[in-house]
Amino acid sequence: MTRIAAIIPVGTLEGAKTRLGEMLDAEERRDLVEGLLARTVVAALAVTSLDDVLVVSPDREVLRRASAIGARTMQQRSRGLNAGLREARGDVVAGGATAILVLPIDLPLVTTAAIEAVVAPLTAASADPAPIVVLVPDRHGTGTNALGLRPPDVIDVAFGRGSRRAHLTAAAIAGATVVELDGTLTVDLDTPDDLVFVESTEAERQGGIGVG
Repeated sequence: MTRIAAIIPVGTLEGAKTRLGEMLDAEERRDLVEGLLARTVVAALAVTSLDDVLVVSPDREVLRRASAIGARTMQQRSRGLNAGLREARGDVVAGGATAILVLPIDLPLVTTAAIEAVVAPLTAASADPAPIVVLVPDRHGTGTNALGLRPPDVIDVAFGRGSRRAHLTAAAIAGATVVELDGTLTVDLDTPDDLVFVESTEAERQGGIGVG
C-alpha cells in the first residue's frame, strides 16, 4: 500500500516575493503569501489519498499559521529550498511514507482536484515496483511546479532555474516512468507578468485572487 506525504515548502514571510515589488508593496506581498499558504494547505488536507501534509519552513510564523490550519509542521534547519525538501523527505520517510508530493505554495489556482490529479499516478503505481516521477511543469515549460516521487528518493530534488530538465534527466538516469501533467498547476506566481496573467485568468473565472 502506498503512503503518500505532501511536502509544502515555504520561505519566510518577511521579504517574500520581492520580484513582485514593482506591483505590490511589502504588506501586500506578505498578505499574498499568507493567502497562498492557507489555500494550498486547505486544498492538500482535503485530498483523501494523502496520508500526511507537512509544511517545512525556517519561519516560525509560517509554521504557526500552517499548524492552525491543520498541517503538520517542521522547522527547516538548513538553507535553501532543496536542502529543506531533503530534510522534510527524511522526516516523512521515517514516518512511513513510500511516496512524496512536493507542492510549492506559489500556485494560485491550486485546488483539491488539481492535487488529486498529481497524486493519482502515484497511487495507480502502487502494485508496480517500477519507480515513477510525476511532474507538473510551469507554463513556460522550464520550471517544476509540482513533483511526485515514488519511492521518495527515486531522484534528488533540483528546484530552481531549469528544474524541469534537471528532473527529467534524473528520472531517465534512474529508469523511472515519467508522467507529465498539464492543468491549472502549471500557473505559478513569481514575476509581475505572472501576476498579470493570474489576475486576468481569475477575473474571467471568479473576479480576482484578492492580493490586497
